[in-house]
Amino acid sequence: MSGSGSKALIFAHGFGCDQNMWRFVAPAFADCYRIVLFDHMGAGGSDLSAYSPEKYSSLDGYADDVIELCREPEIQGGTFVGHSVSAMIGVLAAKKARDLFDTLVLVGPSPRYIDDDDYVGGFSEGQIHELLEFLDSNHMGWSRAMAPVIMGNPDRPELGEELTNSFCRTDPEIAKRFARTTFLSDNRADLAGVRARSLILQCSEDVIAPPCVGEYVHRAIPGSEFVLLRATGHCPNLSAPEETITAIKAFLSHAA
Repeated sequence: MSGSGSKALIFAHGFGCDQNMWRFVAPAFADCYRIVLFDHMGAGGSDLSAYSPEKYSSLDGYADDVIELCREPEIQGGTFVGHSVSAMIGVLAAKKARDLFDTLVLVGPSPRYIDDDDYVGGFSEGQIHELLEFLDSNHMGWSRAMAPVIMGNPDRPELGEELTNSFCRTDPEIAKRFARTTFLSDNRADLAGVRARSLILQCSEDVIAPPCVGEYVHRAIPGSEFVLLRATGHCPNLSAPEETITAIKAFLSHAA
C-alpha cells in the first residue's frame, strides 16, 4: 500500500504475472489515491502454502481473496483496475461486495475465451484444449512460445522477454490450474449484474481478447464506457503505460 487520498485504487494483475506489472502505471495515481498492489495466490510473493486447489478451481476463489484484501484496510467505494483475467475477478468481487467498488476499470477483459454459437471469444474449444495440453506437458516451453505472442509488439522484444520471465517464475503446478480456471471460465452471465461505473480498455490488436470481446463486455455491462487504445498486444500496462494512465485518469476525473 502506498499513496495518499481518501479513495483507494486497487490494481490486479493477469495470468502469469504479478503486481510488478503495474510499476509504470500505479505511481501516476499515488498523489490522489491510496494505492493497493497485491499478488494473486500462486504469483509473486504470495504464500504458496495457503494454496487450495478446491478454492481456486473457479474465479470466485480469487474474487473472495480480493474482498478479504479490501476488508482489512476498510476500503469502501474504491476503484478496481483489473487486467486480463483479473477483470472478471473484479466483476465477481464487485457483485459479491457492492460497497467495495464504485468504479471498475477492465483492461483487456474476456468473459469467455471460447467461441460459442454467435459469441466470438477468439478461440475454438479445440484451440484452448491444445493450449492447456501444451502448458501441462511443458511449462517452460509454453511460456517461451506464448508470452511473446500474448505481449505482441514484436519490434520491442524486451517486452516479450519480460513476460516470458514472469511466466517462468510462476509455480508450474499452480500455473497449470490457474490456466484452466482462466481459459475455461464463462462469466458472460455476470456482466449484466454489474452496478459499478465501468470502463473497458481495449487494445486495438489483441490475440487473447480481440476488440469484439471488449465490445461485447461494453454492451453487456449497463452504462459502461469503452475506449479503444492505439496500443497493441494484451498488456498495455507495460507496452503503453502513458496511454493507459491517460485513459484511466480521464474516466476517473469524469466520475469525480
